[in-house]
Order: sequence, then structure tokens, then C-alpha cells
Amino acid sequence: MQDNSELESSQDLRPLVVRALRRSNVRKKIAEYLFDISPSCSYTSEIAYNVKTTPTNVIGAIRGMQSRYREDESLLSLNIVEIKSGSGGRDIKLYGLTPFGKEMIESIKNGR
Repeated sequence: MQDNSELESSQDLRPLVVRALRRSNVRKKIAEYLFDISPSCSYTSEIAYNVKTTPTNVIGAIRGMQSRYREDESLLSLNIVEIKSGSGGRDIKLYGLTPFGKEMIESIKNGR
């Protein structure tokens, strides 16, 4: 039953995801980069280097930032990206694409 409700909530998010990715080139580049390296994950500065932006912009796009990136349109809020813990007990946050995120990026790349 829970899988069904998750599927329904993902379906509801689709228009919001498309809008959020259209509004922010940084969000779109991050999602596409994580799609390209999937199933691997990456950390903030590596993502920033590969999408040619600053780590601050990456954090804003992923988590939301009051002045520049709306939290309700962040990649985490839209269930496109998930946080994974770094190995070795260090406090490093790694980011990877969710299955829903993979599905959305595939549909965008294939023209729906």
C-alpha cells in the first residue's frame, strides 16, 4: 500500500519537477550530471566542478536557499535527489538520483 501512495505522490510531482528544471539551469545540470554517473553518488564540490558552478549554487539547488532557490522546488523536496552518508564515518554528504529522478531525467532527455 505504501508503494502505491509513493507512486501517486510521484505522479503529482511531475508537473512541478518539469517546471523547476525549466526555471533553473543549475538544477537541470545537477540532475543530468547525477543521472550520467548513476548509480554512483557525488559530493557538493565535485558536482559544482562538473556542472561548472559554485558549491553554494549546488547546495541551493539541491536543498533550497532562501534568497535564490525556493525550498519547495529544491531537488530534495521534489524527490529527484537523495542524500547518502559518506563512508568511513566522516560527515560527508553524498548526493545521488532517486529512482523517480532517473525516470524524470530519462523522460526529459527522450522528449517525454
